[in-house]
Order: sequence, then structure tokens, then C-alpha cells
Amino acid sequence: MREYLDQLLVRYPVLAPIRAGMESVIAELITSLEKGGTFFVCGNGGSGSDADHIAGELLKGFLSKRELNEEEKAEFEQRFGAEGRALSEELQHGLRCISLLSHPGFTTAFSNDVNPVLIYAQQLYALGRAGDVVMGISTSGNAENIRRAFMVARTIGIRTVLLTGAVPGRCVPYADVVLGVPEKETFKIQELHLPFYHMLCMELERHFFGKEEK
Repeated sequence: MREYLDQLLVRYPVLAPIRAGMESVIAELITSLEKGGTFFVCGNGGSGSDADHIAGELLKGFLSKRELNEEEKAEFEQRFGAEGRALSEELQHGLRCISLLSHPGFTTAFSNDVNPVLIYAQQLYALGRAGDVVMGISTSGNAENIRRAFMVARTIGIRTVLLTGAVPGRCVPYADVVLGVPEKETFKIQELHLPFYHMLCMELERHFFGKEEK
């Protein structure tokens, strides 16, 4: 049962036509993360901010506290005494998620020295492994840096997800899963992207950490 997905479609019935795609993305990410994979996210402009937002929700608690268990806390206490215990009380479990916008030193150097269009492709080639998942967010579906990243992903065995709008773009043939929300204007597309990825983060958190509320 996908409780948060069901709730999303009650609030946003316009997303019902892409339910199967959303289910597929949830399942693929669970499989990848359970095997130690990494979820990469990228985008440009507002979609780049969305990529950072996704990573922020997965690297720490979202709805759940994600507290360390007693064994983990005891390990910190054994090594560092009371200070270690205090540290362990505030740490949270996270999921392996990297926003490819998060390395400005690299991106400015590579853009200046090599090719700015390849900033995401180069990071995926260096950091990605077969079995990982990358989500590219592009309201037009035409972002060339995402298309090139998908080319790298396909070559090394990373699954590709395109989060986009209603009009197919150049990235579509390179995506294993296409989630095209039914809007054509950029701001309206983005208004539907946010509730989708919040739901995605909720479903992943529920699977890995349970439903304990903050």
C-alpha cells in the first residue's frame, strides 16, 4: 500500500494518469537504496532548487525522527563517553541522496576548463555506479546537461527518471521512466513537481524508517 501516494492523488487528482510511473519510481528507488545505491538529482534554475530540496528531505528526518537505535548510540558512548552519547542523540538516519548542484568548486572549474554542459555528466561518471538512480528535473524536458547526464547513466547502468511537463522534450528517449505532469507552463509544472517529490520522500522514509511522527 502506498499511503502517501493515495493521499497525494486525493489532493491532486490531476496526477492520476502518471500513477503507474510514480509507483515505478518509488519501487526502483527502494530497490536501489536497499542495495546500497545512491539517488542522484539534478536540474536547472527552479528545478535545481527542487533537486536540492529533495536531497534535504532524504539526508535527514522529514516526517519521522529517524533516531539512532540504542546499539548505535552505545557505540558512540563507548568511544567518546558522554560527549559521544550527546552527539548520538541528535544524529539522524539518512538516505544516500546527492544533489549534483552541491559542488560549486567542481562545477565552476569544469565549466571554465572543459564544458559547462557536461557538469552533471562528469559527476555521474565519477560518482555513479551500476544500480544507482538519477532523476533529472526539466520542465521543458530539453535540458541539454540532463540529456548528457542520462547518456552517461545509460552507459554505466544507472536508471534514469525524467520529471517534466506535458510536452515531450529531447530528454525523453534517454529516460527509463518519464513523469510528465499535465501542465505546459513552467510555473504550473513546478507547482505539481513539488507535491510529487514530497510524496516520494515520504514513501521512502516510511519504507526505511517507519511512520513515527516528529
